[in-house]
Parts: sequence; C-alpha cells; structure tokens
Amino acid sequence: MSYPDTYYKQTMAEAKVRPVLSETVECDSVVIGGGLAGLTTALQLARSGQSVVVLEAESVGFGASGRNGGFVSPGYATGSGEIANRTGRDAARQLHLLSIEGVDFVRETIETLKIDSARAQPGLISVLRYDDGSSLKAHADEMKRAYGYELEYLGTNELRSILKSKRYFHGLRDRRAFHIHPLNYLRGVADEVERLGGRIYERSAAIGTALDGAEKTVQTIRGKVRARRVVFTTGGYTGALNGKLNRAFLPIATYVMLSEEAPDLIRTAVATGNAVGDNRRAGDYYRLVDNGKRLLWGGRITTRAASPAGLAQELRREMVGTYPQLEDLKTELAWSGLMSYARHLMPQIGEMQPGVWHCTAFGGHGLNTTAIGGKLLAEAILGQSDRYRLFKPFGLVWAGGYAGLAVAQLTYWKLQAQDWWRERAA
Repeated sequence: MSYPDTYYKQTMAEAKVRPVLSETVECDSVVIGGGLAGLTTALQLARSGQSVVVLEAESVGFGASGRNGGFVSPGYATGSGEIANRTGRDAARQLHLLSIEGVDFVRETIETLKIDSARAQPGLISVLRYDDGSSLKAHADEMKRAYGYELEYLGTNELRSILKSKRYFHGLRDRRAFHIHPLNYLRGVADEVERLGGRIYERSAAIGTALDGAEKTVQTIRGKVRARRVVFTTGGYTGALNGKLNRAFLPIATYVMLSEEAPDLIRTAVATGNAVGDNRRAGDYYRLVDNGKRLLWGGRITTRAASPAGLAQELRREMVGTYPQLEDLKTELAWSGLMSYARHLMPQIGEMQPGVWHCTAFGGHGLNTTAIGGKLLAEAILGQSDRYRLFKPFGLVWAGGYAGLAVAQLTYWKLQAQDWWRERAA
C-alpha cells in the first residue's frame, strides 16, 4: 500500500489492497484516477448498471483526495464575483447551487452507505482577521436571499469565546457544512463501487491510450482495458498521458500538520468542534480530531513540493502567532499534497472528444466539487442531463507551464502582502 505517512493513513478503518490489472478487460466506461472525482463518477455509473473499471496508479485516494483538510462546504476556489463575470449572474447562481448539492451528496453518501469511519462532524466557521463585520453580515444576508442558505454571524466577543485569539474579529458559522476523514470516506465509496460490480485496480498506471475509434483502449504496464468511454479524473499527480489535460492545470502543494495528544492545552485555544478557516487566499484551516485530543492544522501553498518538516515549522509559527497559548503544543506529524489548479481556479468538467471525458482541477475546494463533478459527468454519460455544460466557460485553457508556476507564486506573494497590510491597518 503506497500511501504517504499521514494522520489519515494511520487511522484508516481497513487496509484492503486491490489487485493489479494483469489481463485485458472490457467495460462500458474506464475511469483513469482513483481519487474522489473518479470514484464518485464510477459510483454513479455503477448505480445505473454500467460496467466500470477504475485504474489507479498507486492506491485509491493516494493524492490530494486522501490527505486534505477534510472540509465539506459550498463554494469554489474562486469567488462568486469572478464566476459571474465569466458566466453571467444566472449561470453563476446555478453553479453555486451545484456546489451546495455537492455538499449534500457527500453527506447523503456517508449516511446511505453507513461510512461511520468518515467521522462526519458538523459545522464550519469562516473568520476575518480584520475588523469588517458589515461585510460578513452582508454576505450572510445575500446567501439567505439568493439561496435560502443560513449563515450565523458571530461578533467579536462571541467568536473569541470559542476561538481564543486576538487575531480574529468576526466570523460566520455554517451549520450545514461539515468535516470528515476523507480517506475513510473515499475507501467507503470504493467498497460500494465494487459491491455494485465495478472493478478497481491499484498500482495500475495508464501508460498509453487509443481514443479515436468507437472502442477506446487504455494500456497499463501489465494489462489493457477496452471501453466505449474513457474518463480522465487525475489531479496534481497527472503525468504526460494526456498532454492537453496536463497542460491545463498547475500542480500546487499545500501542507498539513498534526499535534500531539493534548486536549486540555488545545481547549485553551480552540473550544469548538467546528472546523475553522480564515479569509486569506491561502489562509489557515484547522480542526480538532480524535474527539478533541489533537489539532490538525493546514495552510501555505507552494508551486513546488517542499519538505513537509520545513513547512511544518512555518505552519507552527502561524499557529503560535494565532494562539500563543499553544507554544508548548508539539507537532507529531506533517505531510504535503499536490492539488490541481486551473488558471481560472474552477473545476474543468467536459467532453474532450466523443467518448472521452475529463473531470479535474479541484484544488482549494475539492470535497464538494469532486462530488458534484463526478455526479454531473455520470449524468452526461448516461444521457440523464447536460448540467455539466454550466462549466463550459471554464475550459482546458493552457495554465502556462513553468511560467504559469512562476506567475502563481508571484500572485500568492502579492495576495499575502495585501492580507498583511489589511490586517496591519485593522
């Protein structure tokens, strides 16, 4: 089993190892990539009676899908204003509704499949690190007016009674959002795909394809798949198999650390079971795990994967800067993961050519968007809807290669500077 050493690996509910593809098999649809997008697509196709094969280069959930922060909440990596500028207001509204539907899909899947090991916990608090409560109140009012979606405003005193930091001024609590153990969730979905007759092969990287005919073929080192449809759902670990897809997003690294067991100390800082995220572009996100015994803290992004141990020191400085009372809280583990980001910061979902589909670029807001992306792609393949077309304005545009990585890093530094000045002025 090829998972990196993470909290999620250490607390996996089961350790089933799936076979390597070593023969020629046939199916209706072959999915390349065993992350959240791929397994959700496979789940929905299998539920409708299609024969499905999933090819995973490592183990299911090896990439960002199995090592992220675990937050499940509405929205996308970019803001509603940027979306509306590209799509128009009505389409932007429909896209936001889809993001809410993705949250509900994950919740319903956990409940329906009884994935208790996903450890779903309610609530997410979004916090401001400067004094502008009116903007949060206005946002809450707009969400209620436009979507009937309730957000609870938390003033400074109330917020600081549960998040005991002078860095935080205002917050919004989303009681419909929640947080989970993403690897256990994904492995539960994989089990259901197999129960429905789907076949999942691990350590079975796709190394070649023939996609132009009515029958598509995907070659692995030891086997081959023949199918009517091919679905690409790879992310930050995509190789050169599909050049058009690989050029359309950037691999961006983010970092997570896990504290020692210290429930009493942690409670002096964080007195809520809700997940927490701040308002910065690459801000902190954290939550209690193991029934409040440990703190899982994430943040930072880089355009090249750096040493998790080194970045953990930066995350630790940020944690202690936010909560000085946690200075003695030790870090037990740190890890990184590569997300895929398109230039427009939106998921890329669509049909590249007849019978060849893609569903990728979920960096920054993956758990709800992979869910709705996989659901929409399955609907399209099955002829049930064309809702995936709402993502057409966010196509496979070139992400810029090495220049794009440099621009992304400069943009990050610029946003960091803006955040710093805004907080300094507060």
